[in-house]
Amino acid sequence: MVKVAIMGHGTVGSGVYEVFEMNAEKIARTVGEPVEVKYVLDLRDFSSLPYGHKFVTDFSVIENDPEVTVVAEVMGGVGAAYQFTKRCLEAGKSVCTSNKELVATKGDELLKIAEEHGVNYMFEASVGGGIPIIRPMLQCLAANEFNQICGILNGTTNYILTQMIHNGVTFEDALRQAQVNGYAEKDPTADIEGHDACRKICILSDLAYGDKFDPDTVSCEGITKITLEDVANADKLGCVIKLLGRSVRCEDGTAYAYVAPHLIHKESPLAAVEDVFNAIMVDGNATGEVMFYGKGAGKLATASAVVADMLDSIEHKDNRRRIMWGDGSKKLLRPLDTLRSAWYVRFKGAREDIESILPVESLSEPVEGVFVVQTSKIPTAEMDAAAEKLNAVGKVCAAMRIL
Repeated sequence: MVKVAIMGHGTVGSGVYEVFEMNAEKIARTVGEPVEVKYVLDLRDFSSLPYGHKFVTDFSVIENDPEVTVVAEVMGGVGAAYQFTKRCLEAGKSVCTSNKELVATKGDELLKIAEEHGVNYMFEASVGGGIPIIRPMLQCLAANEFNQICGILNGTTNYILTQMIHNGVTFEDALRQAQVNGYAEKDPTADIEGHDACRKICILSDLAYGDKFDPDTVSCEGITKITLEDVANADKLGCVIKLLGRSVRCEDGTAYAYVAPHLIHKESPLAAVEDVFNAIMVDGNATGEVMFYGKGAGKLATASAVVADMLDSIEHKDNRRRIMWGDGSKKLLRPLDTLRSAWYVRFKGAREDIESILPVESLSEPVEGVFVVQTSKIPTAEMDAAAEKLNAVGKVCAAMRIL
């Protein structure tokens, strides 16, 4: 019998235990022997649960038990989760996680420690929740060079934008709805400011290009400035607004990586992804575009991905998975200055200022002095300079890339 442990008993942690209990027979068939959760680490009192006797509050119990070979880290954050993960790996235990913040910031270090000790550090659930994306990139698409990764990586913001698009709900009201429905945290900053999506596009870029993309250095813009006016203007242009995480590989091996709201043409498969659903488009030089779609979060969906990694680690205990990227020293992140995009601009001012400053593709008739502009493709630096000039003579109310 294989013995495993779970660190954390929140939404995902309790889901991991539930999956092991619910699918015990299937799990045993998969790995060839029964799997038992020996310990659950949490400081809170869960003695009333049927498995309350499994709870421990001292991490060293797990660390020092040679029977425990695989551990699920579902604590979150980079404090205790980082220290405990590191110590588990050094003790010869594989660790599987849904902790996107830890993987994005410390993944290179933890993968190196895992390699040194002949164990696995796996994190399928850290990007797509229940959507498989890490394993397909590492295995099914392994023969490809990745040209681009583009995705709706956060269900909370996608739900908010869906409510704004289809029901005419303001951002503030849509956020409140998301919180009531359990799609947004009490403090939604990580979601609505784009930080969650940023961590995920960094992990995908790490895997795709082989070196660390630090979330602190990747451009990140959320959805807090989007108004119903922008939503209506996008519709007139045949588009919808989505928050995208995107990375684009350049010929010299560097890559753009960023998070920002975009206008997406309604013909795009990503435009039809609504509510709390996520979708990730991967463009390989052999396969072309491949899209992965589903709920990017949720208790059992995320837990199933964590458990799948744990089973993979059990099966490959003597032949570890080769997952690795660099420490960022290759400096693959390319400044956005030269990334060319068409832009949507909402500007209050004079027509002649717009036409003299921006390369106009289309220009609406003004409504209360406000113009809607669609530009031709220009470098980001040129758009930034144009916005500065426009703000000197009027006001740029909104500016978003068109994809």
